[in-house]
Amino acid sequence: MKSLGFVLNPIAGMGGAVGLKGTDGQDILEKAIELGAVATAPERARQFLRGIAPFKHSLRIYTGAGIMGQRECVDEEVVPFEVIGTPKERTSSEDTKQAALEMHRRGIDLLVFCGGDGTARDIMDTVDMTVAVLGVPAGVKIHSSAFAINPMEAARIASAFLRGELPMKEMEVMDIDEHEFREGRLSARLYGFLLTPFQESLIQGMKISSLQTEDEIEAQRAIAKQVIEEMKEDICYVVGPGTTNRTLLETLGLRKTLLGVDVIKDRSLIAEDVNERQLLQLVEREDAKIIVTPIGGQGYIFGRGNQQISPAVIRKIGKENIIVTATKNKLYALTQKRLLVDTGDSTLDEQLRGYVRVITGYKEETIVKVE
Repeated sequence: MKSLGFVLNPIAGMGGAVGLKGTDGQDILEKAIELGAVATAPERARQFLRGIAPFKHSLRIYTGAGIMGQRECVDEEVVPFEVIGTPKERTSSEDTKQAALEMHRRGIDLLVFCGGDGTARDIMDTVDMTVAVLGVPAGVKIHSSAFAINPMEAARIASAFLRGELPMKEMEVMDIDEHEFREGRLSARLYGFLLTPFQESLIQGMKISSLQTEDEIEAQRAIAKQVIEEMKEDICYVVGPGTTNRTLLETLGLRKTLLGVDVIKDRSLIAEDVNERQLLQLVEREDAKIIVTPIGGQGYIFGRGNQQISPAVIRKIGKENIIVTATKNKLYALTQKRLLVDTGDSTLDEQLRGYVRVITGYKEETIVKVE
Protein backbone atom coordinates (compact mmCIF):
# COMPACT_ATOMS: atom_id res chain seq x y z
CA MET A 1 0.00 0.00 0.00
CA LYS A 2 1.29 3.45 -0.94
CA SER A 3 1.32 6.32 1.55
CA LEU A 4 0.62 10.01 1.01
CA GLY A 5 1.28 12.94 3.33
CA PHE A 6 -0.98 15.98 3.01
CA VAL A 7 -0.19 19.37 4.56
CA LEU A 8 -2.38 22.45 4.18
CA ASN A 9 -1.25 26.01 4.86
CA PRO A 10 -4.68 27.37 5.86
CA ILE A 11 -3.81 31.06 5.35
CA ALA A 12 -2.20 30.68 1.92
CA GLY A 13 -3.72 33.01 -0.66
CA MET A 14 -5.58 35.23 1.81
CA GLY A 15 -3.66 38.33 0.74
CA GLY A 16 -4.54 37.97 -2.94
CA ALA A 17 -8.08 39.27 -3.38
CA VAL A 18 -7.51 42.08 -0.87
CA GLY A 19 -4.46 43.25 -2.81
CA LEU A 20 -1.75 42.54 -0.22
CA LYS A 21 0.28 40.27 -2.53
CA GLY A 22 1.00 37.66 0.14
CA THR A 23 0.48 36.72 3.79
CA ASP A 24 4.03 36.37 5.09
CA GLY A 25 4.12 37.74 8.64
CA GLN A 26 1.48 38.02 11.35
CA ASP A 27 0.97 41.75 10.79
CA ILE A 28 0.11 41.21 7.11
CA LEU A 29 -2.24 38.35 7.98
CA GLU A 30 -4.08 40.54 10.48
CA LYS A 31 -4.33 43.33 7.91
CA ALA A 32 -5.74 40.86 5.37
CA ILE A 33 -8.38 39.77 7.87
CA GLU A 34 -9.26 43.41 8.60
CA LEU A 35 -9.76 43.96 4.87
CA GLY A 36 -12.20 41.06 4.73
CA ALA A 37 -9.90 38.37 3.36
CA VAL A 38 -11.47 34.92 3.09
CA ALA A 39 -9.47 31.71 3.39
CA THR A 40 -9.30 30.15 -0.08
CA ALA A 41 -6.72 27.40 0.49
CA PRO A 42 -9.14 25.02 2.32
CA GLU A 43 -11.42 24.80 -0.73
CA ARG A 44 -8.46 24.14 -3.00
CA ALA A 45 -7.39 21.40 -0.60
CA ARG A 46 -10.87 19.89 -0.82
CA GLN A 47 -10.70 19.99 -4.62
CA PHE A 48 -7.48 17.98 -4.48
CA LEU A 49 -8.95 15.46 -2.03
CA ARG A 50 -12.03 15.04 -4.22
CA GLY A 51 -9.70 14.35 -7.12
CA ILE A 52 -7.91 11.49 -5.35
CA ALA A 53 -11.15 10.03 -3.95
CA PRO A 54 -11.26 7.09 -6.41
CA PHE A 55 -7.77 6.10 -5.27
CA LYS A 56 -8.10 6.77 -1.53
CA HIS A 57 -8.95 3.21 -0.43
CA SER A 58 -5.58 1.97 -1.68
CA LEU A 59 -3.70 4.73 0.18
CA ARG A 60 -2.41 5.24 3.67
CA ILE A 61 -2.99 8.96 4.24
CA TYR A 62 -1.30 11.16 6.83
CA THR A 63 -2.57 14.70 7.25
CA GLY A 64 -1.80 17.77 9.32
CA ALA A 65 -3.92 18.28 12.43
CA GLY A 66 -7.01 20.49 12.53
CA ILE A 67 -6.93 23.30 9.98
CA MET A 68 -3.77 21.86 8.39
CA GLY A 69 -5.70 19.15 6.52
CA GLN A 70 -7.61 17.07 9.05
CA ARG A 71 -10.77 19.16 8.74
CA GLU A 72 -10.76 18.87 4.95
CA CYS A 73 -10.20 15.09 5.10
CA VAL A 74 -13.25 14.81 7.36
CA ASP A 75 -15.30 17.05 5.04
CA GLU A 76 -14.40 14.92 2.02
CA GLU A 77 -14.83 11.63 3.91
CA VAL A 78 -11.25 10.59 3.30
CA VAL A 79 -11.03 7.49 5.50
CA PRO A 80 -9.02 6.13 7.02
CA PHE A 81 -6.37 8.76 7.68
CA GLU A 82 -3.87 9.40 10.47
CA VAL A 83 -3.46 12.84 12.02
CA ILE A 84 0.00 14.29 12.52
CA GLY A 85 0.43 16.92 15.23
CA THR A 86 -1.96 18.74 17.54
CA PRO A 87 -4.78 21.03 16.30
CA LYS A 88 -4.18 24.77 16.71
CA GLU A 89 -6.34 27.83 16.10
CA ARG A 90 -3.44 29.54 14.32
CA THR A 91 -0.52 27.85 12.65
CA SER A 92 2.94 28.92 11.51
CA SER A 93 5.64 27.79 9.12
CA GLU A 94 7.11 25.79 12.00
CA ASP A 95 3.93 23.71 12.16
CA THR A 96 4.25 23.00 8.44
CA LYS A 97 7.85 21.91 8.90
CA GLN A 98 7.07 19.68 11.88
CA ALA A 99 4.19 17.97 10.07
CA ALA A 100 6.31 17.38 6.96
CA LEU A 101 9.19 16.02 9.05
CA GLU A 102 6.98 13.56 10.91
CA MET A 103 5.34 12.37 7.70
CA HIS A 104 8.79 11.85 6.20
CA ARG A 105 9.73 9.76 9.23
CA ARG A 106 6.69 7.59 8.57
CA GLY A 107 8.15 6.69 5.17
CA ILE A 108 5.59 8.35 2.89
CA ASP A 109 5.85 7.85 -0.86
CA LEU A 110 4.59 11.34 -1.74
CA LEU A 111 4.23 14.59 0.21
CA VAL A 112 1.54 16.92 -1.11
CA PHE A 113 1.35 20.45 0.24
CA CYS A 114 -1.32 23.07 -0.39
CA GLY A 115 0.06 26.61 -0.31
CA GLY A 116 2.33 28.98 -2.18
CA ASP A 117 6.04 29.63 -2.63
CA GLY A 118 6.56 30.27 1.08
CA THR A 119 5.11 26.87 1.90
CA ALA A 120 7.28 25.29 -0.79
CA ARG A 121 10.32 26.79 0.92
CA ASP A 122 9.25 25.39 4.28
CA ILE A 123 8.83 21.91 2.77
CA MET A 124 12.18 22.12 0.99
CA ASP A 125 13.93 23.23 4.18
CA THR A 126 12.52 20.14 5.91
CA VAL A 127 12.77 17.25 3.44
CA ASP A 128 15.06 18.67 0.73
CA MET A 129 15.17 16.12 -2.11
CA THR A 130 14.74 12.97 -0.03
CA VAL A 131 11.08 12.34 -0.92
CA ALA A 132 8.73 13.16 -3.80
CA VAL A 133 6.88 16.44 -3.25
CA LEU A 134 3.99 18.03 -5.16
CA GLY A 135 2.42 21.45 -4.64
CA VAL A 136 -1.30 22.21 -4.87
CA PRO A 137 -1.37 25.92 -5.86
CA ALA A 138 -3.15 28.00 -3.23
CA GLY A 139 -0.96 31.01 -2.50
CA VAL A 140 -0.58 34.51 -3.88
CA LYS A 141 3.03 33.90 -4.92
CA ILE A 142 3.29 30.76 -7.04
CA HIS A 143 6.46 31.28 -9.05
CA SER A 144 7.95 27.83 -8.35
CA SER A 145 7.69 24.93 -10.77
CA ALA A 146 6.96 22.30 -8.10
CA PHE A 147 3.21 22.98 -8.46
CA ALA A 148 0.54 21.34 -10.56
CA ILE A 149 -1.36 23.75 -12.78
CA ASN A 150 -4.46 23.47 -10.53
CA PRO A 151 -5.78 21.28 -7.66
CA MET A 152 -7.59 18.74 -9.84
CA GLU A 153 -4.53 18.18 -12.00
CA ALA A 154 -2.50 17.80 -8.81
CA ALA A 155 -4.79 14.89 -7.93
CA ARG A 156 -4.21 13.35 -11.36
CA ILE A 157 -0.45 13.66 -10.98
CA ALA A 158 -0.46 12.23 -7.44
CA SER A 159 -2.61 9.25 -8.44
CA ALA A 160 -0.51 8.48 -11.52
CA PHE A 161 2.75 8.78 -9.59
CA LEU A 162 1.60 6.48 -6.80
CA ARG A 163 0.59 3.93 -9.43
CA GLY A 164 4.16 4.04 -10.71
CA GLU A 165 3.29 5.78 -13.99
CA LEU A 166 5.31 9.00 -13.65
CA PRO A 167 8.99 9.82 -13.14
CA MET A 168 10.36 12.46 -10.78
CA LYS A 169 12.20 15.59 -11.86
CA GLU A 170 14.11 18.27 -9.98
CA MET A 171 11.84 21.33 -10.01
CA GLU A 172 12.72 24.85 -8.95
CA VAL A 173 11.57 26.46 -5.70
CA MET A 174 11.41 30.22 -6.16
CA ASP A 175 10.48 32.91 -3.69
CA ILE A 176 10.30 36.67 -3.58
CA ASP A 177 10.71 39.40 -1.02
CA GLU A 178 7.10 40.33 -0.15
CA HIS A 179 8.05 43.79 1.11
CA GLU A 180 9.78 44.54 -2.20
CA PHE A 181 6.80 43.00 -4.02
CA ARG A 182 4.36 45.37 -2.29
CA GLU A 183 6.59 48.29 -3.26
CA GLY A 184 6.27 47.26 -6.93
CA ARG A 185 9.67 45.59 -7.22
CA LEU A 186 9.78 41.90 -8.15
CA SER A 187 12.86 40.40 -6.52
CA ALA A 188 12.60 36.67 -7.22
CA ARG A 189 15.42 34.21 -6.72
CA LEU A 190 16.05 30.52 -6.95
CA TYR A 191 15.82 29.06 -3.45
CA GLY A 192 16.47 25.39 -4.25
CA PHE A 193 14.89 22.29 -5.73
CA LEU A 194 12.30 19.64 -4.91
CA LEU A 195 11.86 16.20 -6.45
CA THR A 196 8.45 16.40 -8.09
CA PRO A 197 6.35 13.84 -9.99
CA PHE A 198 6.55 15.09 -13.55
CA GLN A 199 3.97 15.22 -16.30
CA GLU A 200 4.83 18.20 -18.48
CA SER A 201 1.29 19.17 -19.46
CA LEU A 202 0.09 19.20 -15.83
CA ILE A 203 3.04 20.87 -14.05
CA GLN A 204 3.26 24.64 -14.22
CA GLY A 205 6.39 26.25 -15.58
CA MET A 206 8.64 28.48 -13.53
CA LYS A 207 7.81 32.15 -13.83
CA ILE A 208 10.15 33.90 -16.25
CA SER A 209 10.45 37.69 -16.14
CA SER A 210 10.33 39.47 -19.48
CA LEU A 211 13.67 40.82 -20.64
CA GLN A 212 13.16 44.51 -21.22
CA THR A 213 15.22 44.75 -24.40
CA GLU A 214 14.63 47.62 -26.80
CA ASP A 215 12.83 45.23 -29.17
CA GLU A 216 10.54 43.99 -26.40
CA ILE A 217 9.75 47.51 -25.22
CA GLU A 218 8.96 48.52 -28.80
CA ALA A 219 6.64 45.51 -29.14
CA GLN A 220 4.87 46.54 -25.93
CA ARG A 221 4.44 50.07 -27.30
CA ALA A 222 2.88 48.67 -30.47
CA ILE A 223 0.41 46.67 -28.37
CA ALA A 224 -0.38 49.78 -26.33
CA LYS A 225 -1.12 51.76 -29.50
CA GLN A 226 -3.57 49.10 -30.67
CA VAL A 227 -5.34 48.81 -27.30
CA ILE A 228 -5.67 52.58 -26.98
CA GLU A 229 -7.17 52.85 -30.47
CA GLU A 230 -9.80 50.28 -29.49
CA MET A 231 -10.70 51.96 -26.19
CA LYS A 232 -14.21 53.34 -25.91
CA GLU A 233 -15.54 56.31 -23.96
CA ASP A 234 -17.43 55.79 -20.70
CA ILE A 235 -15.93 52.30 -20.24
CA CYS A 236 -13.76 51.40 -17.24
CA TYR A 237 -10.70 49.30 -18.04
CA VAL A 238 -9.46 47.07 -15.23
CA VAL A 239 -5.75 46.75 -15.98
CA GLY A 240 -3.87 43.79 -14.50
CA PRO A 241 -0.19 43.57 -13.51
CA GLY A 242 2.78 43.28 -15.85
CA THR A 243 5.25 45.26 -17.90
CA THR A 244 3.08 45.11 -21.03
CA ASN A 245 0.25 46.82 -19.15
CA ARG A 246 2.69 49.25 -17.55
CA THR A 247 3.72 50.33 -21.05
CA LEU A 248 0.04 50.79 -21.90
CA LEU A 249 -0.50 53.23 -19.05
CA GLU A 250 2.80 55.00 -19.64
CA THR A 251 1.74 55.58 -23.26
CA LEU A 252 -1.33 57.33 -21.85
CA GLY A 253 0.89 59.38 -19.55
CA LEU A 254 -0.34 57.50 -16.49
CA ARG A 255 1.39 55.72 -13.63
CA LYS A 256 0.95 51.94 -13.39
CA THR A 257 1.08 49.83 -10.25
CA LEU A 258 3.41 47.25 -11.78
CA LEU A 259 2.37 44.36 -9.52
CA GLY A 260 -1.16 45.53 -8.78
CA VAL A 261 -4.47 46.23 -10.52
CA ASP A 262 -5.43 49.74 -11.66
CA VAL A 263 -8.55 51.16 -13.32
CA ILE A 264 -8.71 53.75 -16.11
CA LYS A 265 -11.63 55.49 -17.77
CA ASP A 266 -11.60 57.98 -20.64
CA ARG A 267 -7.79 57.64 -20.67
CA SER A 268 -7.54 58.82 -17.05
CA LEU A 269 -6.53 56.86 -13.96
CA ILE A 270 -9.52 56.59 -11.62
CA ALA A 271 -8.30 53.97 -9.12
CA GLU A 272 -4.86 52.61 -8.18
CA ASP A 273 -3.81 49.24 -6.72
CA VAL A 274 -7.40 48.16 -6.09
CA ASN A 275 -8.62 45.03 -4.30
CA GLU A 276 -11.56 42.76 -5.07
CA ARG A 277 -14.05 44.70 -2.93
CA GLN A 278 -13.19 47.99 -4.65
CA LEU A 279 -13.47 46.39 -8.09
CA LEU A 280 -16.88 44.92 -7.30
CA GLN A 281 -18.13 48.31 -6.09
CA LEU A 282 -16.86 49.92 -9.27
CA VAL A 283 -18.27 47.40 -11.76
CA GLU A 284 -21.65 47.49 -10.03
CA ARG A 285 -22.12 51.03 -11.35
CA GLU A 286 -19.87 51.13 -14.43
CA ASP A 287 -19.52 49.21 -17.68
CA ALA A 288 -16.07 47.64 -17.69
CA LYS A 289 -13.51 45.55 -19.54
CA ILE A 290 -10.46 43.66 -18.24
CA ILE A 291 -6.98 43.93 -19.76
CA VAL A 292 -4.59 41.11 -18.79
CA THR A 293 -1.28 39.78 -20.00
CA PRO A 294 -0.04 36.24 -19.26
CA ILE A 295 2.64 35.52 -16.68
CA GLY A 296 5.93 34.93 -18.44
CA GLY A 297 6.85 31.27 -18.81
CA GLN A 298 3.66 30.05 -17.11
CA GLY A 299 0.89 31.54 -19.26
CA TYR A 300 -1.70 32.25 -16.56
CA ILE A 301 -4.06 35.08 -17.37
CA PHE A 302 -6.13 34.63 -14.18
CA GLY A 303 -5.34 33.07 -10.81
CA ARG A 304 -1.68 34.03 -10.45
CA GLY A 305 -0.67 37.46 -9.19
CA ASN A 306 -4.00 39.09 -10.07
CA GLN A 307 -6.41 37.45 -7.59
CA GLN A 308 -7.99 40.87 -7.08
CA ILE A 309 -9.71 40.15 -10.40
CA SER A 310 -11.72 37.44 -8.70
CA PRO A 311 -14.36 35.07 -10.10
CA ALA A 312 -17.06 37.48 -8.94
CA VAL A 313 -15.39 40.38 -10.79
CA ILE A 314 -14.85 38.32 -13.96
CA ARG A 315 -18.46 37.14 -13.97
CA LYS A 316 -19.77 40.66 -13.48
CA ILE A 317 -17.67 42.05 -16.34
CA GLY A 318 -18.18 39.07 -18.64
CA LYS A 319 -15.91 36.81 -20.68
CA GLU A 320 -16.67 38.81 -23.83
CA ASN A 321 -15.09 41.89 -22.20
CA ILE A 322 -11.67 40.36 -21.50
CA ILE A 323 -8.75 41.75 -23.53
CA VAL A 324 -5.55 39.67 -23.60
CA THR A 325 -2.24 41.17 -24.69
CA ALA A 326 1.21 39.60 -25.09
CA THR A 327 4.29 40.19 -27.17
CA LYS A 328 5.25 37.49 -29.65
CA ASN A 329 8.37 36.74 -27.60
CA LYS A 330 6.28 36.14 -24.47
CA LEU A 331 3.94 33.79 -26.32
CA TYR A 332 6.88 31.94 -27.85
CA ALA A 333 8.44 31.44 -24.41
CA LEU A 334 5.34 29.86 -22.87
CA THR A 335 6.10 26.37 -21.60
CA GLN A 336 3.20 24.66 -23.38
CA LYS A 337 2.33 27.36 -25.96
CA ARG A 338 -1.01 27.86 -24.24
CA LEU A 339 -2.73 30.16 -21.78
CA LEU A 340 -4.02 28.98 -18.41
CA VAL A 341 -6.73 29.94 -15.92
CA ASP A 342 -6.95 28.86 -12.27
CA THR A 343 -9.37 31.22 -10.57
CA GLY A 344 -10.38 28.82 -7.80
CA ASP A 345 -13.84 28.49 -9.34
CA SER A 346 -13.83 25.34 -11.51
CA THR A 347 -17.10 26.26 -13.24
CA LEU A 348 -15.75 29.67 -14.26
CA ASP A 349 -12.44 28.13 -15.35
CA GLU A 350 -14.34 25.82 -17.69
CA GLN A 351 -16.27 28.78 -19.13
CA LEU A 352 -13.03 30.68 -19.76
CA ARG A 353 -11.38 27.80 -21.59
CA GLY A 354 -11.35 27.69 -25.38
CA TYR A 355 -9.70 30.07 -27.80
CA VAL A 356 -9.03 33.74 -27.21
CA ARG A 357 -7.81 36.65 -29.32
CA VAL A 358 -4.45 37.97 -28.17
CA ILE A 359 -3.21 41.39 -29.28
CA THR A 360 0.47 40.95 -30.16
CA GLY A 361 1.26 44.28 -31.88
CA TYR A 362 -0.22 47.18 -33.80
CA LYS A 363 -2.85 45.71 -36.13
CA GLU A 364 -1.52 42.30 -35.18
CA GLU A 365 -3.22 39.52 -33.24
CA THR A 366 -3.26 35.76 -32.91
CA ILE A 367 -5.57 33.12 -31.52
CA VAL A 368 -4.32 31.10 -28.54
CA LYS A 369 -5.95 28.23 -26.66
CA VAL A 370 -6.88 28.75 -23.01
CA GLU A 371 -6.77 25.61 -20.86
